[in-house]
Amino acid sequence: MRAVTWHAARDVRVDEVDDPRIVEPTDAIVRITSTAICGSDLHLLDVFGPLMHRGDILGHEPMGIVEEVGADVERIAVGDRVVVPFVIACGHCRMCRAGLPTQCETTRNDDQGTGASLYGYTELYGQVPGGQAEAMRVVLADANLRVVGRDLPDERYLFLSDVLPTAWQAVEYSGAQPGDTLAVVGLGPIGQMAVRVARHRGIRVVGVDPVPERRLMAERYGAEPIDFEEHEQAVDALASTTVGQGPDAVIDAVGLEAHGNPATALVQNIVGSMPSGLGKPMMTKAGVDRLSALQLAIDGVRRGGTLSVVGVYGGNADPMPMLRIFDKQLTLRFGQANVQRWFDDILPLAEAEDDPLGLEDFATHRAPLTDAAELYDLFKKKEEGCVKVVLRP
Repeated sequence: MRAVTWHAARDVRVDEVDDPRIVEPTDAIVRITSTAICGSDLHLLDVFGPLMHRGDILGHEPMGIVEEVGADVERIAVGDRVVVPFVIACGHCRMCRAGLPTQCETTRNDDQGTGASLYGYTELYGQVPGGQAEAMRVVLADANLRVVGRDLPDERYLFLSDVLPTAWQAVEYSGAQPGDTLAVVGLGPIGQMAVRVARHRGIRVVGVDPVPERRLMAERYGAEPIDFEEHEQAVDALASTTVGQGPDAVIDAVGLEAHGNPATALVQNIVGSMPSGLGKPMMTKAGVDRLSALQLAIDGVRRGGTLSVVGVYGGNADPMPMLRIFDKQLTLRFGQANVQRWFDDILPLAEAEDDPLGLEDFATHRAPLTDAAELYDLFKKKEEGCVKVVLRP
């Protein structure tokens, strides 16, 4: 079959690879009908290179049709149309029962010191083959696959694999209520969806991003746009929207590759291009992130406010402004999205007749799987208004 594979820093290809097969009796094989490129996939092109292996299959936002199930699979049947959450969880351990499948005690990567395994996302999270392929093996199928209807197009359901529950959790963690002001820093896929979720809930939203097309996209869904070029300018702009106080909460939807921090960016690119034997220890022990988005969130939020951090960070040696965080008495919430926790809450919105979150027009670019390398490059460079890519195998 064909699949999108990692070969080296900034080298992604579509290769012929072995077809997936049932390994455990709890597995299922899904033929992929749609799969997406996530903003966090772009980190694999540079920063997380030392944690990748040549031939790793990328992607963690797929959906499709079940073609085969293992002997112990009971809830899922051949022919079901399913969404594949990017988090692999058992569904019955203490963490899963607590609504934290990202911390699943069954699939947790204790040897790496990390949480639950994820599809297509480095050896830190299990090195599990991903879903940018013609087919994929789904682990613990009964606990993870979510059966969906057949009458609506794929894009009503596809984003339930990651983007929508990630944005939903970001808004939940922000604590913002109707009438509050919420700033969303970074208007890539997650930021755009967070804008839509928050506005649907009656929350005032300010959207911050340096890319004009992204600000315009968020503005169409009710965000008040702010250009993020200079830190102090952006902090002042946030304050001016709230009579000098700052927003009640801020979502950081950017993460470790934020604009700014050119020296840190250079270090990231150098480490990301190193052979794994050299780069991996530096990544896991002394890695640093570009913190301009997080710094803006800390400086821009009002005193007593909340930061909801959904952008991916990977550093273990990041300097944090602890005095400001303590003095402003901020609440910080971080974490991967607990997709299985939110799925049933969000599904009715995905299936609503009026498509209130604009799922059908969310993708800016659609292409065959064979064009994946070109679309990765386009997305990485933020060219041609590229915000969300959907690939069709």
